[in-house]
Amino acid sequence: MSFLLIGKKIGMTQVFDENNRLLPVTVVEAGPCPVTQVKTVEKDGYAAVQIGFGVQKEQRLSEPEKGHLAKAGVDPVRVLREFRLAEGESYEPGETLTVEKFAEGDKVDVVAVSKGKGFQGVVKRYNFGGGQATHGSMTHRRGGSYGFAQDPGHIIKGKKMPGHMGHRRRTVQNLRIVGVRPEDNVLLVKGSLPGPNGSLVTVRPAKKTRKSAA
Repeated sequence: MSFLLIGKKIGMTQVFDENNRLLPVTVVEAGPCPVTQVKTVEKDGYAAVQIGFGVQKEQRLSEPEKGHLAKAGVDPVRVLREFRLAEGESYEPGETLTVEKFAEGDKVDVVAVSKGKGFQGVVKRYNFGGGQATHGSMTHRRGGSYGFAQDPGHIIKGKKMPGHMGHRRRTVQNLRIVGVRPEDNVLLVKGSLPGPNGSLVTVRPAKKTRKSAA
């Protein structure tokens, strides 16, 4: 993992690179993220780091939360997230992680929750073509036959049917950082990210590199 940041998706814009090419980028307000707790194998049974993000009013925290953050010497934060650590990685409580950990040209993976679209039918959810649209067929946007006869008498698992669409945890891999603005705690990431503007994202170094990545 080496290092990561919790951030907020601000929105999309476009910038020009050194070759005067227009690049679509997503603006991410990443950090600063204080380290609020470090877990060890000896004490907790596994190695992990807990980091925070965002400013929160102290009166909105419970007493245990206030004590937890005070122990680490951290001001009230809005979000807390825990991440497993690989062997050899180390953090210190009270340490602050910022966008300065990243540099222009770095490849990152971004984890976010996609936009929720509610309960949808198969035409919107899975791109089904629908049925006949003439002579009162009443099958314009239906999925057709789903089940079986008496044997086995049920719908198989994984069958594409109407249901909840979106609002899933998604990871977009190997996105290139186009710009880093430490004075604004901002990363400019090439391409689009899951989720609506204002949603939380996690930015971490890319785990693998695709040959087609630009």
